[in-house]
Amino acid sequence: MYRLARSGGSRELLHWVSGRAAGWAGLLDGDGTVLHGVTRSPDGTGVGAAALAGEYARGLSKLDARSFAFDRGPHTALLFPLDGPPDAPAPILAVVAPRPLPDGLAILLSDVTMPLAMCWAAEAVERKRRRVDLAESRSREAVLHLLMTGQLSIAHQVAGALRPTLPDPVRVYVVECPVGRRDEVARICTELSGGRSWIVRCPVYARHLILVVPADADAAEQRLGLRVAEVVTECVVGVSEDLPLPDTATGYRQAFHALAVARGLPDRHACFGSAPDPAVAAGADGVRWADELLHPLLTYLPRRSQDPGSQELAATLASWLAFSSHATQHLKIHRNTLAARLRLIGELLGLDLNRVGDQAALDLALRIRATPTGHEKARREEKAAQPSLALDDILRVPAVREWAVQQLRPLTGPDAPRSAADPQDTLRTWLRCEAQLTPTAEALDISVPGVRKRLTRLESVLGRSLLQAPSARYDLWLAFRSLDVTGAGAAGPR
Repeated sequence: MYRLARSGGSRELLHWVSGRAAGWAGLLDGDGTVLHGVTRSPDGTGVGAAALAGEYARGLSKLDARSFAFDRGPHTALLFPLDGPPDAPAPILAVVAPRPLPDGLAILLSDVTMPLAMCWAAEAVERKRRRVDLAESRSREAVLHLLMTGQLSIAHQVAGALRPTLPDPVRVYVVECPVGRRDEVARICTELSGGRSWIVRCPVYARHLILVVPADADAAEQRLGLRVAEVVTECVVGVSEDLPLPDTATGYRQAFHALAVARGLPDRHACFGSAPDPAVAAGADGVRWADELLHPLLTYLPRRSQDPGSQELAATLASWLAFSSHATQHLKIHRNTLAARLRLIGELLGLDLNRVGDQAALDLALRIRATPTGHEKARREEKAAQPSLALDDILRVPAVREWAVQQLRPLTGPDAPRSAADPQDTLRTWLRCEAQLTPTAEALDISVPGVRKRLTRLESVLGRSLLQAPSARYDLWLAFRSLDVTGAGAAGPR
């Protein structure tokens, strides 16, 4: 009994008791609800046994007895309340077995109550620990969600009840863990960072951890990603640049893109290369364009109080642009709810959300509005009567064109891939086919695995993720379009 208690807990003990009794064995609470139940009877004793035991368990507390036995038909039911803490109701061991009962069964059940009570108490503590861990994990996930949607004051309020405090500035890590070892890697990251990292289990990718680390860390902490990859040999780590806390969403995208590169490196670790941000390069005109584009969404008032308002719709749009269909996991909503919200957003903005071009425009507009410097600058300017701006007007801005050139330079520089297939043609075709592999394969006259292989190679060249969300397809579409509208490129994706 004690060997089973140590190795298998209450379930294994009940399984063993059921075999010794040739019947049904289980644990019930005071109202007769079955907590665990096992049957090993060859004659189907388990059918109705739980209901039979529960019927008498409900009245056991009134009898002031340490055990109880009763006969019904060809079966006997034996009930033994387990010992437990005085402030919590203890479960009841119930066994329903055919008569005649095996010799010594009652004594055996009396003996098994002690190890069974110990197992149940230990398992109750473990269940409470898991509930606490889950509550903390969900709270940390909520803080990260608030950071990524720009709600800093609320994020600080929620984070105040947890540890550590939110750092500023930050460096964001995305750690891809071996299957089933995410909790273990989280503990390792906590130890290696000295408890200074804000560690969140990614709600979208089951193997990912997101670490928000102080950017002013010492030299040892700056090597956190390399140390994690060294300690856990199957881990892959992507690291962002140092950024202000309000730019956590940008840091996550950077770390995710670096992760795509790290998968192909021997040390399984990569940092995001420095690059300008189109949201900053767009300047004040970009802020005005973003305000005009998003105005119908940001001023939307739902007809019913229970319907999502403008803020919730904007958060849904940002999540969907970042995570595609995985936004249901990020937002904890049903896929039909997501589809309905996206239809409403498309109608409000007059855009086709199935087109990569419209997605890219919305992604840029949301990023511009989330950039504090550019937004404040635009707010200082009086809203004089000015002509409306189009996306192409923003993409003609010299700073944006320079950004586009830098984005595409890896495809044309000395380190560009040398192959019969033109990487720009592959990317333009992929974007023209709305980033869908099957139409791209047909347009290029190659197989779908061939397209996937080309794009995987280009991920390493560009240092960006293409096939997994968050994807660089929006930036690539904008870069190609910027060169096209300024006369520096061939016809771009439409």
